[in-house]
Amino acid sequence: MKISQKGLYALQAMMTLARRHEQGAIKIRDIAAESDLPEKFLELILLELKNARIVDSVRGARGGYQLRRDPAEIPLSDIIRLVDGPLAPMGDAEQLRGLIDKDEDHRALYEVFLAVRDAAAKILENTTVADLVARGRAKRAGGAKAAAASGKKR
Repeated sequence: MKISQKGLYALQAMMTLARRHEQGAIKIRDIAAESDLPEKFLELILLELKNARIVDSVRGARGGYQLRRDPAEIPLSDIIRLVDGPLAPMGDAEQLRGLIDKDEDHRALYEVFLAVRDAAAKILENTTVADLVARGRAKRAGGAKAAAASGKKR
């Protein structure tokens, strides 16, 4: 599995929308600035996410984009599959299962690839956008505590 730059940008934009989920619609330029993403490319990504019914767009002066569901209900696998396709290192899980059944000489290789796919899928299906935001907040809070503690020791 390889996550493209577009996939990475989509995940970063989703994190920004999740952090500001309670604020309603966020303008594209604000998402781009906060996530440090190119605005024109972000427009295409958000349109794709909108067409997949992961985000909604709101028109008007207070318009922009917002998550369609709670961030805790959006697994990373949904976003990656949408933007980058299957999670398998080659083809998709069904293709790998077919190769395991048909190609006896290379069965062990395809079984490893399927195990890699299954492990990645399990992590990505069980990690939500909300989980990423919570981890980021915990790391920032931990870093602030460590900095405060090291400042007190001096």
